[in-house]
Amino acid sequence: MSKTKTPPSSAAEAALAARIKEKSGATQKHHAEKKPLFSSGNRKSKLPLKELIKLCRGMASMLKANINTADALKYYGAGHPSPTVRACLKETRHHIETGMPAYAAFEKTERFDDKFVSLIRAGTDSGQLWQAFDSIAHRLKKETEFKSKMRKATMMPSIIIFALIMLFIAAQLKIIPEIEKILSDIGQEPDGLSGILFKLSHITKKVWVPFILGLLSCVFSFLFIEKIRNAVTFFMMARWRLLRKLIMGMRQLLFLGSMDMLHSNGINLSKAVEISAKSLKGTPMYEELLIAGRRYLETGLPFSDAIRKFTSCDAQVAHLISIGERSSSLDTQLKLLTNMYEEEVDQVANEFAAVVNVIVLMSAALLITMVFIGAFLPIFLMGPKMMNGSGM
Repeated sequence: MSKTKTPPSSAAEAALAARIKEKSGATQKHHAEKKPLFSSGNRKSKLPLKELIKLCRGMASMLKANINTADALKYYGAGHPSPTVRACLKETRHHIETGMPAYAAFEKTERFDDKFVSLIRAGTDSGQLWQAFDSIAHRLKKETEFKSKMRKATMMPSIIIFALIMLFIAAQLKIIPEIEKILSDIGQEPDGLSGILFKLSHITKKVWVPFILGLLSCVFSFLFIEKIRNAVTFFMMARWRLLRKLIMGMRQLLFLGSMDMLHSNGINLSKAVEISAKSLKGTPMYEELLIAGRRYLETGLPFSDAIRKFTSCDAQVAHLISIGERSSSLDTQLKLLTNMYEEEVDQVANEFAAVVNVIVLMSAALLITMVFIGAFLPIFLMGPKMMNGSGM
């Protein structure tokens, strides 16, 4: 007698869901957190972001005009000013001409990340490859705009902050010791505030070198070491709701956009979930979505319930998918969710950039105050002491 699989009890499902929710925070420590939607990975081997946007737009327009993929790559690469782009497209075209599907050909070059390859696969499987390229170009453009906003919000204030830190240290090393020496030469005792500032100067002399080295090490570690950047981002996500909302919104937008493309072109739901989840590879949501997809396929659990129980997606995602399942309008609901999250991510990105700008400017103002107190206030306080010392 063959054994048939029986669906797990609701209690077992609830327990599994609880374990997933509980582990989701810890799991994030071991996954990429602050990767952009299309991470550059190894910067020497990946195509530059601007070149990738141009490539996707060009490919989308040619494929939409019914030019086959190999020819589109040939036309785009011919005469391209970048030898890297020409070599990459030539290699990709060669793989396609040998019978590889487009997504496998791009992956074989090792110049495109998992999210790019996943969306190309979604377009290949759905028969709408031009839409995949158009979607990638659109999301990359949004990412570029967000990066630009963040640079404008932080670059100049950060330079000013560093300059103010150096000015404060210079004042503590040069100006304050001179004031202390002058007061000592004329036999005057410093007042209470000046005494505190003199002690601060002594401490600064001892710690300024390791402080600067430590500061530079932290900055470079955050910029260039992925594990440290991920750990910092996870820590900040746990404590800053706006940052968490932004990152989760970007992830859900990527998943829902892929799902919309696949399901609207006839790909069955379980396969659409599996392919779309790969666009989030390297994040905790990747494993959550795979589990939800398996539970949906193996147990007959409605997909909306699987999303609700086994993932950290927002409640509105499960709610609208549930409406789509009950009314046989899942395509419409997925498109609605994609549009909703696109608008929401734009809004949250603007809010996040504005908040960062305010924080940086407040930090700069605080440092200006510290420089004034630490460098110039002792000079003003020294005047009466010098007059007393000279007998005036």
